[in-house]
Amino acid sequence: MLIQLVNIQVQDGTRDTFLEAFTINCEGTRKEPGNIRFDLLHDPENNNNFFVYEIFESDAALDEHRKTEHYQTCVRMIDPITIGGRTKTYFSPVLVQGS
Repeated sequence: MLIQLVNIQVQDGTRDTFLEAFTINCEGTRKEPGNIRFDLLHDPENNNNFFVYEIFESDAALDEHRKTEHYQTCVRMIDPITIGGRTKTYFSPVLVQGS
């Protein structure tokens, strides 16, 4: 199981573009066979700061995700509007629901 939290901060005035891009990504990713969970979270103290909580079955499933059209479309749309790129933190499950 691969668990990651991705932090993405976007420029002022680009929130709608970001949400459009991530709607495409979320809808596609949730249909992938190797995806377990894919949630977009919002920082309540900063309208331009987002977190993506992702769980994939394996590293291979994440690699396959990165090859999909919905992922690549999202990246093309958000790369010009992000501040500082995307930061990723990986986690190991300890007490996980359903395990």
